[in-house]
Amino acid sequence: MNDLYNSKKLVWSLLAAFVIVTFYMLGMRTLVPPDEGRYAEMAREMLSHGDWITTRLNGIKYFEKPPLQTWMNAATFAVFGLGEWQARLWTGLCGMGAVLLSGYTAQRLFGARAGFYAALVLGSSVFWVAGSQINSLDMSLSTMMAISLCALLLAQRDAATPAENRNWMLLCWAGMALAVLAKGLIGVVLPGAVLVLYSALGRDLGIWKRLHLGKGLLLLFALATPWFVLVALKNPEQPHFFFIHEHWERFFLKQHHREGPWYYFLLMLIPGLMPWLGLLPQALLHGARREAARFQPKLLLLIWSVFILFFFSASSSKLPGYILPIFPALAMLIAVQLEHASRPQRMIAAALMLLAGLAGLAALPQLGLEGERYPGEGMLLVAAQPWALAAAIVAAVAGAMAMLHVRQMRRDLGVLTLAIAGFAATQLILAGLEPFGDMRAGKDMVAKIQPLLKPDTRIYSVETYEQSMTFYLARTATLVDYGDELTFGLQQQPELWIPTLDGFSARWGAHTAAGERAVAIVSLRAFAKLRDRQLTMRVVAQDTRRIVITNL
Repeated sequence: MNDLYNSKKLVWSLLAAFVIVTFYMLGMRTLVPPDEGRYAEMAREMLSHGDWITTRLNGIKYFEKPPLQTWMNAATFAVFGLGEWQARLWTGLCGMGAVLLSGYTAQRLFGARAGFYAALVLGSSVFWVAGSQINSLDMSLSTMMAISLCALLLAQRDAATPAENRNWMLLCWAGMALAVLAKGLIGVVLPGAVLVLYSALGRDLGIWKRLHLGKGLLLLFALATPWFVLVALKNPEQPHFFFIHEHWERFFLKQHHREGPWYYFLLMLIPGLMPWLGLLPQALLHGARREAARFQPKLLLLIWSVFILFFFSASSSKLPGYILPIFPALAMLIAVQLEHASRPQRMIAAALMLLAGLAGLAALPQLGLEGERYPGEGMLLVAAQPWALAAAIVAAVAGAMAMLHVRQMRRDLGVLTLAIAGFAATQLILAGLEPFGDMRAGKDMVAKIQPLLKPDTRIYSVETYEQSMTFYLARTATLVDYGDELTFGLQQQPELWIPTLDGFSARWGAHTAAGERAVAIVSLRAFAKLRDRQLTMRVVAQDTRRIVITNL
């Protein structure tokens, strides 16, 4: 039980189960707005219009992010058709690929057991498992950065031959280029800053001679530059918006209303790194110890993790997924720590898993309590209680079993028990949230709208934009009195929206007078305003967030 990493049969069985469950879960849930609906819809429109340069959302120019995710999703739709698992396939592949790459890298650097542990740790961490199941940019960016990190580690290790150093460094530069195409300049800025800090703190100035800067920069620009040039030639307004607004202003200003306290991401690590949280302090301390070698891989992993964490902590824009890029580095550090951890340290990790499960059981009665903004939605969360109960039981039982394995000195089995529990519990929680996600997406409403639609039927979205609904309808909507993230694009294409309710009322009345059916998705507040205007409208469907109306 202490040499499970040497069992090829077990390793391949675990890998097969990991891949099968991950793929199966990709299609189990509705695409939840805003992110999942947004990136699926952008890809659908890219494929529909055949324009792979100018990215659009709801037919409107949308330059907030580079196109890698949209390209990959559009390619998936082209091969497999439109659907939920297709929309998540790229992020699922990214998540699984980073697990395998982290395991391989740790194995080459620290030994076979460390590689086995690194794959288990990353493949079972709550945030990483969840991120692999969500169609958003964070997993795409994180995996491209993981390619850069792992390739750098493999290139710079003391045992690397000159050919290995060159080839792995070229992959590192390619990873940075793809990271830029995934989410912007942070794909280069963050690894570059980490390298500067490492060379100073590790007193390893010689690393700059081993980066293959000339060939690397050529490869970086060859991969990353063409799209930026082409999109700027077609859309001269894009460079200022993307490089100034989306980088400088998003980092320093609070206009996106995503701010949080400086310790926001430290709090996010508590659930995000389960079931390995108990080993984090020791892993970080172990990473700071200097080794008798030219290259210090654990120090690089430590700097990567800490710097990126505090970089995003300093930003005025904060969302949980922003810290996903540190998880492969943390997984490798924790894997090394697991290999050398004392029994009390392992016992702490197992005990925290047990406590997490018990806390989940205690919190179950609170699941589904009504909020003030959307009354009635609490019942949808109540439907998640059986799934949450199962997840809590899995965590509690696994924690108790892992404690027993630690006492009996069955090291590998204890690690495997926690890993399976972390992966399974996260999947159970995600599955349980499907009724709530389905309502958020408005998928039930789509079934009621579709019979009303003909090729020329106009759809309006009044004081709201339902990003998943447009994907499921496979139709764009004319926005009314709504801008938000589409404001910049609408400034370039003002003909694509109706800025006021007065303008919409006139357009709606014209449709009615001409006997043309029109459909509108309206916010609850907008519906009250339209009713006061005595517009001709019939309610087709409604829920706690919006109402669908037609004029005929």
